[in-house]
Amino acid sequence: MVYVPQGSIGGIITYLESKNFNLSPKVDKYLLFFIGKPQSGWINIEQTTLTRGDFLYKLAYSKAAMHKITLVPGESAQVFLYQLSNDFSLSYDKLIYYFNLLSPYKDGIFIPETYNIPMGIKEKHLIHYLVNYSLDHYKKMSLKIFGEYDEKKWFRYLIIASIIQKEAYDVAEMSMVSSVIYNRLKKDMPLQMDGTLNYGAFSHQKVTPQRIKEDQTKFNTYKYKGLPPYPVCSVQNEAIIAAIFPKQTDYLYFVKTKEGGHVFSTTYEAHKNYINKLKRK
Repeated sequence: MVYVPQGSIGGIITYLESKNFNLSPKVDKYLLFFIGKPQSGWINIEQTTLTRGDFLYKLAYSKAAMHKITLVPGESAQVFLYQLSNDFSLSYDKLIYYFNLLSPYKDGIFIPETYNIPMGIKEKHLIHYLVNYSLDHYKKMSLKIFGEYDEKKWFRYLIIASIIQKEAYDVAEMSMVSSVIYNRLKKDMPLQMDGTLNYGAFSHQKVTPQRIKEDQTKFNTYKYKGLPPYPVCSVQNEAIIAAIFPKQTDYLYFVKTKEGGHVFSTTYEAHKNYINKLKRK
């Protein structure tokens, strides 16, 4: 792996010569000029010993060194940016700065998938790529479903999808959880869902009664009615589909079982009965 700085060919040769590569700034910059200018960043030479001519050719035509990184559904942007800063030796503060500058929302913008990122990429370019790639994905998805792209409308669906992503046990449950969200909103009931409190740095923290009592943000859907101000996490396509097309039910409550999954109910009395049954198991 060889790092190539930005700048002129002469500057690149001088830099590599200073790093103990056997090159001549007076001669090799002209040879490299005719061979081709290399791209900046980390490139994969694939060999440790070459002739000078072979090295200059590899320098000009070798592919960028790539590194894979995976964003899982349900992860917050803050945690993902911290992971990026570690894996690519980037400034976390700069990543956050450019993310806040370029992203229309503070979370839920990134598509959860595996990315091939070139080593040596700078913070601004990385955020620019991730944000624009994600917005393009959402635009194409919206056009396919609705025939149009209304960003404000779409990101309301993303907020709902992010709650579904945090709350649903699996994909099969997503449309059911979605129906509960819409039913409670329609009745002007607070959502009262733990998943909304798993935002930002709290992505992996267990929601406790103390946390519910102390959190004064709009993400605390035990205290505030309506949706959080923006998505709480990255969402997979299935969660978005569930947010757009909820199952038609009268369910207002659900509780997690010990075996996995949830039991849904339409009344508070039935909900309490399920909770008591689960406690007796």
